[in-house]
Amino acid sequence: MFTAKLDMNVGTVGVVTSNNGGHSPEQVAELCVDKIISISDQAHPALQQQAHAFREQLLKIVAHYIKMGAQQDRATVCAKLREAGFNDLADQIRRL
Repeated sequence: MFTAKLDMNVGTVGVVTSNNGGHSPEQVAELCVDKIISISDQAHPALQQQAHAFREQLLKIVAHYIKMGAQQDRATVCAKLREAGFNDLADQIRRL
């Protein structure tokens, strides 16, 4: 007979949901920043304060670029629709 003992720690698991649509750029930015930076409860208070300030700045930057990416993707979709002759649909999507 073969036996093995496994000790594993899977870390923290989180779930994020949304109603009536996908996640907002801010929600996606939160998920991204949470993967990039974590702040230890055991760290020196001065380091924690600095890390929280860095996290807030990073959150603003990531959210900005996610919004920009969504706008650029929408612009590309509109351009492709216009090329295909769907000008009305392109205008409706542009206004979303």
